[in-house]
Amino acid sequence: METVKCRSLPNNKSKIARTFQKNKFDQDDLNTTCKPQNRTDNHKQKDARAKRRAILEALLAKLFASITAIKAAYAELQMAQNPYSSDLIQAADQAVVDELKQLSELKRSFFKNELHLSPEMSRVKGSDIGSLKKQLDEAGAFNKSLEKRLNASGPLSMFDNIQFSLLNPTHFVQFLHYTSRSTRSFVKLMVREMEVAHWDIEAAAKAIQPENTVFAKPSHRCFVFESFVYKTMLEGFNHPNDDHRNECYYFNEFRKIKSVNPKQFLTHNPDSSFARFTRAKYLQLVHAKMECSLFGNLNQRKLVNSGVFPDSAFFNAFLEMARRVWALNLLAFSFGEDVSVFQVSKNCRFSDVYMEAVTQDSVLETPNSDSDLRVAFTVVPGFKIGKTVIQSQVYLSPVSS
Repeated sequence: METVKCRSLPNNKSKIARTFQKNKFDQDDLNTTCKPQNRTDNHKQKDARAKRRAILEALLAKLFASITAIKAAYAELQMAQNPYSSDLIQAADQAVVDELKQLSELKRSFFKNELHLSPEMSRVKGSDIGSLKKQLDEAGAFNKSLEKRLNASGPLSMFDNIQFSLLNPTHFVQFLHYTSRSTRSFVKLMVREMEVAHWDIEAAAKAIQPENTVFAKPSHRCFVFESFVYKTMLEGFNHPNDDHRNECYYFNEFRKIKSVNPKQFLTHNPDSSFARFTRAKYLQLVHAKMECSLFGNLNQRKLVNSGVFPDSAFFNAFLEMARRVWALNLLAFSFGEDVSVFQVSKNCRFSDVYMEAVTQDSVLETPNSDSDLRVAFTVVPGFKIGKTVIQSQVYLSPVSS
């Protein structure tokens, strides 16, 4: 699994502040009072300050309206993927592009002092924001209900009738999200078993991630265990099981395994590649000392070594995760291009080209405004399929600037 060092991007908060300062729109400038030489000059200064404030309010209203519109268009883009609609996806994508162009033009005008905004426009944009927020809330509610249906139904129905000729990286991203849900469920179960066995969760997290990471919440230590699980399960992901097979073979195998009952499949195919993968990953992930500590014996390990698969809640959760990871691997090689997995180096600045934050809490709850958020560790590795980059998910931690 390769590690990438991303080109740093400046801190967003300080960038906005510097921009306003550069163009003399900061709050101090708006509130500055000078001793007037006469009443006429005093009125002129008040009018000028009021005009600047009105322009600034209109600018911010337009900025927030554009950002809200982008969020709404992105939500529409997600909704258009299930059921899959190329027309709706193209329309939502174009809406995002249009709003980004408007933001670019707004930035250009702002730096050149060519803004032509009015308080009336601010009021209009205010009403637009309300309408767009309503659309965004509706889209968010739809996405939550959709996710509940996906969790309840198990396999992704959108892949049932997919044709090999229509396969694209969007399908990989969708199945990656599906895989991530089972991985997170397994990690939560594993941490609960640790707590029942009276493990020191903080010490266990430090054993995996020894660097001093500042967690926004104590519960975020679960991301350390999730990172460890992903590293183990995705090791060797870029190596195909059989170099002599073509992409059609991998796609057909993906369609078989994506919706199968893993326990039944292993019972009937104990010597299959998936069975060997499952045994190897379980023994690698759950070492003997850990299993003995959690369950008081090594019965599950003995069964796995003998080619029998245990019937416990813990192993069944692991088995479902393993099935999805195996299917994700088959799907990756269905594209017929080079596949690689990457992590982001510690202390990298955040770059939305290669990564996304696994949680916003670390961003929103940073106690020190002078702190700069950097990558503490990679939770979900990123993927490269040919020239397509699928973002990694990272945990951000503040670093004093």
